Amino acid sequence: MISIRHLLQRLGQLGLLGLMVGLVCWPFNLLDRWGDQLLGLLPAFSGQPWQPLSLSLACTPLLVVPLLLWLQSSLFQRGRGSGIPQAMTSIEHPEKAAGLLGLVPSLQRLLLWGLATISLLPLGREGPVVQVGASAALWFRRLFPRWLGDISHADLLAVAGGAGLAGGFNTPLLGVVFVAEEFMGTFSTALIWPALVVGALAAVFSSLVGEPEFALGMVGVAPAELDQLVWALPLGALAGGLGAVFARLLLRTTRRWRQLSIQRPLHLGLAVGGLITAFLLISGGAAGCDGELLMTAMINGSSPTTALLPGVFGDLLTLVLRVVAPVLALGTGIPGGLIDPSFAFGAVLGHGLGDLASAPQLGLTLGMVAGLAGATQLPVLAVLFGVRMAGDQQLLPGLLLAAVVAAYVSRCLVEKPVYHALKDIADEPLPAS
Repeated sequence: MISIRHLLQRLGQLGLLGLMVGLVCWPFNLLDRWGDQLLGLLPAFSGQPWQPLSLSLACTPLLVVPLLLWLQSSLFQRGRGSGIPQAMTSIEHPEKAAGLLGLVPSLQRLLLWGLATISLLPLGREGPVVQVGASAALWFRRLFPRWLGDISHADLLAVAGGAGLAGGFNTPLLGVVFVAEEFMGTFSTALIWPALVVGALAAVFSSLVGEPEFALGMVGVAPAELDQLVWALPLGALAGGLGAVFARLLLRTTRRWRQLSIQRPLHLGLAVGGLITAFLLISGGAAGCDGELLMTAMINGSSPTTALLPGVFGDLLTLVLRVVAPVLALGTGIPGGLIDPSFAFGAVLGHGLGDLASAPQLGLTLGMVAGLAGATQLPVLAVLFGVRMAGDQQLLPGLLLAAVVAAYVSRCLVEKPVYHALKDIADEPLPAS
């Protein structure tokens, strides 16, 4: 039987690790908010015509992407890549953790991702926060080698890496599910219980420093369950297929550009930066950043997607840009994530289809969860993320069905889940020059 003293001691140790994870995630959350504030100055969100400042902001990718690729091919090589493949490799091979995690790669990834974010690149942040969360576990084990001794080194990295998601998005259960559904592939009480404590404390810290509980707002619809299920089937299939296309494009681009981004960073950077700048100018800014500002605006009833074209045509243009732009940015190896980008293109797809039937909010909510499930093949994570980010518990039946259908459709089109496939690419040796 476990004594009260031992229980309190263990909770205190897990809580301290959770606070450490929340602390190291805080700069990422701060930079993410700054990026959205800058994006809000562009016409799609401000409602104003192009001004010298907004034009300058839209053109920053043309200058910044070549700089980022040059940095990560020379001075910041250890900060290259999403961060999740590095964390997964460290969990599978703990002897590699010191080189893939730790202070240097974490700082390099923070600087690269931060510069990309305030330059309006369409990147999520789950990769860097998972990596820095796992790094916090590495530092924790070095500072307190005798604490939590019954948790293996690999399991501790997994728990803290998942808690990075909790700290990055103020979503406690998201970290727990990521540990079980993606890192370890099993719901084990030996992992789930510690992950609950660490994730909860990381999320508490995230909340205290300003990350909102429902980051995208509150969805204000409550249709009947049957209506939800009727919508969930087609939206799940369509958004799941689109998520699979996104994943395949990302994997192919990442593999093809891996060596090119190191050998010719400036040339590739100018091409990618020029395309992203063009996307920002065409869309009025709707194609920029991680997509959270776009989804918030749509939840609140605005239509940033109609900056260039009206109605469904604007939605279609924005949809194409929101799929292609993250593929270009992530394919170069710039640190980032695909959760928010896939959430965003699913939202645009669902909003556009729902608008045709006077149900844009329902379509938006089901679409964004299905888009994420299709891109990642993680339906439980997608549902939890949707519920937490948009406050849409009333749509749970539809969300569950849409996510499962999307994940199944994606599994038919993409053999291996995207994070595992990206890890395999990262582990491949570079061909000789």
